[in-house]
Amino acid sequence: MARKYWYALRAQSEREEKIKESLEMRLRAKGHEKYVSQIIVPAENVSEIREGKKRVSQQKMFPGYILVEMETNEEGEVPEGVWFAIMETPGISGFVGGNRMKPTPLDAADVQRVLEDIEARKEKPKPKVEFQPGDRVRIKEGSFENFDGTVESVDPSKWMLKVKVSIFGRDTGVELEYGKVEKI
Repeated sequence: MARKYWYALRAQSEREEKIKESLEMRLRAKGHEKYVSQIIVPAENVSEIREGKKRVSQQKMFPGYILVEMETNEEGEVPEGVWFAIMETPGISGFVGGNRMKPTPLDAADVQRVLEDIEARKEKPKPKVEFQPGDRVRIKEGSFENFDGTVESVDPSKWMLKVKVSIFGRDTGVELEYGKVEKI
């Protein structure tokens, strides 16, 4: 009885989307698309402030990997035609784990967590640069430009930091947006 499992494929980093498209075309051309239900390049939305504007972009969660959900045959092996279609796709160097014709499937609970994480991060992108209390930062703009300070507290929901800056020998707390500072 055939069952569906998730597998991880090693792929050339920075080309995962193109390789995914190529794999989908190759599977369709060979008539094997019925064995593969999903091909995913796990990515998350990441936001950053550039030139005073908030921008959202996609960042790979696992650079160099593609997740594939597909049916196996009765022996738990990937069907030979599908295996060859995957292995002949330029940019894919193989399955993660297992042996040649019987790769090790990923844990279903782990894959489910990754898929849920992808969905959750679509609505609420995470900041590209994350600050922690104690981080040393340099202020890039505003009245305290070129001053160095230490992060005291972080409010990720408002994209604000409280930074302690030494002005005339006194420590002064300043609230700044993420985009106005850089880590040093």
